[in-house]
Amino acid sequence: MPGLHELKPNKGSRKSRRRVGRGIGSGKGKTCTRGTKGQKSRRQIPPAFEGGQTPIHRRLPVKKGFRNPTKREYAIVNLDDLEKLFDKGTEVTPDKLVASGIIGGVRDGVKVLGFGELTKKLTVKAHKFSGAAKSAIEAAGGEAVLL
Repeated sequence: MPGLHELKPNKGSRKSRRRVGRGIGSGKGKTCTRGTKGQKSRRQIPPAFEGGQTPIHRRLPVKKGFRNPTKREYAIVNLDDLEKLFDKGTEVTPDKLVASGIIGGVRDGVKVLGFGELTKKLTVKAHKFSGAAKSAIEAAGGEAVLL
């Protein structure tokens, strides 16, 4: 096994910096690899210049931020809510959750999270389950059904 003093980078992984403007003998003198004339050959062009179109840093929303048009908002239900409000053997559906007042509306779906403990056997129908919630429902003898 090589010692620390023998370590070196892989061949070709380290390149030396391009030194421009060091005379015509270097092959990178005079125009310094920028070509002749034009805006790009001079130093006045800013790095974020996009050819005259409105730059991206001015096109992006500033104060209100970015709104994801495909974001899904789930109504959240915890296991302790199910434990409090439903009897053993009940089939829990999104409509029953709205009727009981746990959630205001279904939104883009109902997601069951694993906060609290569940001791009753319930059949829970929802659009999403966290891993902890699903395992807790099944450990109590219930069933987690995806809609």
